[in-house]
Amino acid sequence: MQISIAKSELSAALARVIHATASRSSVPSLSGILISCEEGMITFFASDLETSIKTQVEGLITEPGTVAVPGRIFSDIVRSLPESAVSLSLEGEQLTISAQQSCFTIRTLNPDDFVRFPEVTGKQQITLPSETVRSMVGKVIKAVSKDETRAVLTGIYLIAEDEGIKMVATDIYRLAIVTRKLEDPLEEVFTALIPGRAFEEVVKMLDAGDVTISLSQNQILFSFGQTQFVTRKIEGNYPNFAQLLPKEWTVKATVAQSEIFEAVKRVALLAVTNAAIKFSISVEDQDLSLTSQSLDLGSASEHVMIKAEGEDREIAINYSFLQDGLSVIESEFITIEVQDSMKPGIIRAPEEDFLYLVMPMRIN
Repeated sequence: MQISIAKSELSAALARVIHATASRSSVPSLSGILISCEEGMITFFASDLETSIKTQVEGLITEPGTVAVPGRIFSDIVRSLPESAVSLSLEGEQLTISAQQSCFTIRTLNPDDFVRFPEVTGKQQITLPSETVRSMVGKVIKAVSKDETRAVLTGIYLIAEDEGIKMVATDIYRLAIVTRKLEDPLEEVFTALIPGRAFEEVVKMLDAGDVTISLSQNQILFSFGQTQFVTRKIEGNYPNFAQLLPKEWTVKATVAQSEIFEAVKRVALLAVTNAAIKFSISVEDQDLSLTSQSLDLGSASEHVMIKAEGEDREIAINYSFLQDGLSVIESEFITIEVQDSMKPGIIRAPEEDFLYLVMPMRIN
């Protein structure tokens, strides 16, 4: 095998497939990358059995063939090369990598040890603009649970029906829901529970254009550009999140997103030993008071002007969860809805059709 490819193209391809290589594995092929080339196209493939990624780029192929290389060291070598054409030449079990005055030789892996790329032939699929997927995942990803013992909560629940698509994530302590309209109405309901980490990796790879999500019995295929990304579906029933949403509120306040976000960041500086920030809403004064206290350090307070209706209420919320929810909102104004100190508080960004529910903490 002998090929030549621009470093930028090679680096971009490796940056995609490296996500499917196992960082620590006793099986060399699971941490390797399979490179095959024919008819002007160079294909890169990697799989750690949970995730499989395949991408193609154009290159100058002098001699077609297939080679398998250790993923991390090969990627590190390519990253270090000067910006120029990179030549790959295979002789026996040695691959020579050269660019301008740089030259490396590495031992290859056995291509026959690699699994085949999974075939996802499910009839259910949906095509969305990349920017829509990127925006929606960005809104909910921080609410995805990291607790592997509750697998269903480590995923993003995607529901598409009629003219709308919704993504939901929860870790029990908070719930994030974002909704968008579909350009073309769907004839049947499309639902999938997609691993949060896999969805996040896909988003990092997306360029302009569309992404198609296809379902089989136990796998999910993302297709975009010249790249295919396959991961396993999460099995199980997602919680009935609609039951968590309060049907009414006691006080509702509208506030500038930038003002409350900055206020929370400042007050959180003293929420060290106690993660709670207390929200006190005064309808008469049209004022939102934020306070935090640390027995060892002291206390902090801040006042923000609001437009409120209803009755005065207080609620304490984990400052980290607050910052996560507020940080993904781009709207100028948000609304805060509170029932009482023992029930969830809700942050809404109506312009973005985004809802963020946070469980309360006990007020001392």
